[in-house]
Amino acid sequence: MGKIVYSCITPHGGEIIPELAGKQPKRMEKTRQRMCQLGKRVEAHHLEALIIITPHGIRIDGQFSIINSETVEGSEQENQRTYYMIRETDRSLAKEIAQEAQNMNLPCGLLNFGTAEGPLSRLPLDWGAVVPLAFMPDVPVVIITPSRLNSNEDMLAFGKALRTAVDKSDKRVGIIASCDWCHTHDASGPYGFHPLAKQVDERVVEYIKKGEIEALSEISKEEIEQAKPDGIWQALILAGAIPKSERAVDFLSYEAPTYFGLICAEISHE
Repeated sequence: MGKIVYSCITPHGGEIIPELAGKQPKRMEKTRQRMCQLGKRVEAHHLEALIIITPHGIRIDGQFSIINSETVEGSEQENQRTYYMIRETDRSLAKEIAQEAQNMNLPCGLLNFGTAEGPLSRLPLDWGAVVPLAFMPDVPVVIITPSRLNSNEDMLAFGKALRTAVDKSDKRVGIIASCDWCHTHDASGPYGFHPLAKQVDERVVEYIKKGEIEALSEISKEEIEQAKPDGIWQALILAGAIPKSERAVDFLSYEAPTYFGLICAEISHE
């Protein structure tokens, strides 16, 4: 019988990775320290697979995208430096998650490239996965990217399907909801400034601290458009996988040192 033995919410700003900090290492220092802490906690749980839910992977409109290639390969570039990784995919777990989603009539697609198997079966790994994985043990991964065209209810239901698949497996599994938050904190950033960024991030912090992750679905379309969070959907999938009755949250940090918000939180299981 398989089990989700660890889960967390992490950010994915490239400068968090120590090798990419550049000339301003203190800019994301608090988050970097907390990510190192989360990585050590994950290591202690001796995982056999790690599921990463990222907003920046290969997206299929209206479907949940699940990578099913032999390996994934990616890099992140910041401050004229590059961080590179390659990871093995847990294909059996990926297929089990897809099957359980289909059993619940949730639209999903298994993705491959090149060849059906072997060294040419490889897909790109996005920064939403590369950054948190830089702090984690090297175990097989499952990379999932939701489509924002699906409802919040679908996100929660997909989390339940994911949980069922893990329970039916024989593996100790961890889940990372890779989430940056509002992207309009700074006028010099690519999305400009909006006062809702601070307000929405404050609500997100409150919801996560209270373990009320489902409440993220209350953030309105207008708030999403103006504040531009990109963590709601991944966190809702995590909420579906870890029911509120099982959650014990250790909220480690929040900061917005540039134009977007960063949260580190452990969602442990009671």
